[in-house]
Amino acid sequence: MNNKSGQLSQSEKERRNSLKQEKPGAFEKIMKYDEKIKRGESIAILQLQYDYACNFACEHCCITRLRGNNPERVFTPKDVAELCRQADEMGLAHIVVTGGEPLIFPDLDEIVKAIDPKKFFISMDTNGWNLDDEKAKHLKSIGVDKIQLSLDSLTEDNHDAFRRKPGSHARCLTAIDAAQKAGLSIIVATVVTKERVRSQEFVDFLEFLNGKGVGVFVTYAKPVGAWEGKYDVMIDKDDMNYMKGLEKKYNVFTHLTPSYDLDLGCIAVKRMISITKYGDVLPCPYIHVSLGNFFKEPLKDIVERGLNIKLFGQYCDTCYVAEDRDFLENYETQKIYGKPLPVPYEEVFTKEDFIDPKDRKLYKE
Repeated sequence: MNNKSGQLSQSEKERRNSLKQEKPGAFEKIMKYDEKIKRGESIAILQLQYDYACNFACEHCCITRLRGNNPERVFTPKDVAELCRQADEMGLAHIVVTGGEPLIFPDLDEIVKAIDPKKFFISMDTNGWNLDDEKAKHLKSIGVDKIQLSLDSLTEDNHDAFRRKPGSHARCLTAIDAAQKAGLSIIVATVVTKERVRSQEFVDFLEFLNGKGVGVFVTYAKPVGAWEGKYDVMIDKDDMNYMKGLEKKYNVFTHLTPSYDLDLGCIAVKRMISITKYGDVLPCPYIHVSLGNFFKEPLKDIVERGLNIKLFGQYCDTCYVAEDRDFLENYETQKIYGKPLPVPYEEVFTKEDFIDPKDRKLYKE
């Protein structure tokens, strides 16, 4: 693990103590994460793309070509309950409700109830348009713990143009205040491109949000979805190292940042899976490969299959889709681009891509 002394950081202790008080069922599972990782087991966050209905049309939308391709069966609250029952048996403790835009889902309360908030830490992605004081208090009351709010510039015109929604910047700032007043944990998710990563605007952005007591989660721009083939937005290793420097100064992090004091590098499958509206399980939100379908086989079997793919079952210190040109050339460009999504794993990975479970290495010591 990254913490060679075996001692948890103070911030990690505080997070765990808070969770122990509020959701002991989830806390008990998280306390076993270290041993699960050492055994080569996933501790994945379930990113549930429950529905693709949305009131925005964002420039970079990563689920553009996932919509409507498999209408034979879609998630219902009953399916959510079964998904979470299986996830609980696997010792998983964190679910993210996303879409689309969850705050326009008519059955959102049923979804949260089906998750069983006593057993899971529940996050929710939102563009903030409908997150006012009343809605924030309601979300807290039904068991939602955390809001991940999308904001992409301090400048109103730039954010609104990127999200293609006039007035969305002002609504985001109001949503931050509403979440904090309601006692919801909140982070801001922001897209960072090659052009933006070293800009003064980005530093000012971090200082502004940290000044409001809000951490910033960086989503590196990726040439998938609506940005398929758009390689000019991508960062490189030097940019990643620059970001690590910012992490020492500001409350900013990426999916590569160690969490629970575990350095897992790329978190695909081992720390994150995405589940589409149609039941397909993806390694992460940006690798549009189906490892299997939840409606057709148990979640555990699908996750095990994913961990037996070398890319996901062994430690990697970069983001395949945001930075790794070899991955993009050998997998995305040749085997995923232009096909109906998600592409079945059999069409993307060959026998040489698989490893024996005993050869898994999920963490950096």
